[in-house]
Amino acid sequence: MLDVSAYFGLFIAAFAAATLVPAQSEAVLVGLLLHGAYSPAVLLFLATLGNVLGSLVNWLLGRSVERLRHKRWFPVSDQQLERAQRRYHRYGRWSLLLSWVPIIGDPLTVIAGTLREPLWSFLLLVTLAKGARYLILAGLTLGWL
Repeated sequence: MLDVSAYFGLFIAAFAAATLVPAQSEAVLVGLLLHGAYSPAVLLFLATLGNVLGSLVNWLLGRSVERLRHKRWFPVSDQQLERAQRRYHRYGRWSLLLSWVPIIGDPLTVIAGTLREPLWSFLLLVTLAKGARYLILAGLTLGWL
């Protein structure tokens, strides 16, 4: 039972970390890798899957921005949203390769949804970026690199 709860906890931490909720999945992954009782391949898969699905939630929220942006409680001003959209247009979908970067990654995934980035390219680029981050982290932790 401990195995399942550790794996589930990593998945939840990775999912939350990819949304606009402040969370830290890297520490959970490193802790479980250092423990040595868990499959590194399964840990990498679950961390990546959780993180990508969290980013997908951001993308879906971005698809709803136009309906919500004029509400008084909406947390982003029109100017901030337009500035973010201009930046995304400048660098295009390739900016999603930075979706793993703290602070800028989560808003990038929201803007991708706002600007109607196709789901296939969104998932491909975000999965590559987030999977590579976790793979490098695991490699450094376990001495593979």
